[in-house]
Amino acid sequence: MASVRNALPLLSLPQAHRRSQKMLKLISATPSPYARKVRIALIEKRIPFELLTEVPWDSTTQTPQYNPLEKLPVLVLDNGKSVYESHYILEFIEAKYTNVMQLLPRNDVDGALFAKQVEVVADGICDALVLLFFEKQKEDGKRSEEWMARQRRKVDGGLKALAAWIGDKKFFVNDTFGLADIAAGSVLGYLKVRFPEHSWRETYPHLARYSEDLEERQSFKDTVPRPQTISDKIV
Repeated sequence: MASVRNALPLLSLPQAHRRSQKMLKLISATPSPYARKVRIALIEKRIPFELLTEVPWDSTTQTPQYNPLEKLPVLVLDNGKSVYESHYILEFIEAKYTNVMQLLPRNDVDGALFAKQVEVVADGICDALVLLFFEKQKEDGKRSEEWMARQRRKVDGGLKALAAWIGDKKFFVNDTFGLADIAAGSVLGYLKVRFPEHSWRETYPHLARYSEDLEERQSFKDTVPRPQTISDKIV
């Protein structure tokens, strides 16, 4: 696994937290929107971590040692235990790191629930895009057009919902950057990398502007998704 140490200094953390802080490790794949969510959250919260890059589809992957489901991202704690699935990792760090920036609004149950709803839709778009990506890797004549059409409908429906929710707002919840923006921004960035031909920018120009504004944040600049080469046959 390739390793990159995150540049956030321990001095950026609250004093009480610094005394017990040890470096976390995040196992990630460079194009993964799920891993990007966690990377952005850790950077925004200023939680130091070491980034380990994997190709989970290759036979050389070490991912199964850390996640029985063989999926990324995986957050490896200082005690060697692992936390996996992006939405659960985000819940974990939100609950454990209470003295740093919070991704969900405090004292606003409806706002927090709406942020989670946005995340559900964004993750659903991601799921459909990943299924489409791998279906497209099949040989001619072996792809299911019906299956691909269903995934495209999910993507289009999810994008329509995100566009309606964001409108002309800067952020999804209470005009404050948080979980919903991390989730939505990550899937929109993934679309640019894996599906540049998709016309969502023309269909939803205000959603495109929202994405462009997010990409100007340092946490987004530091986590731009990049394609990986998958060496082993997967479909």
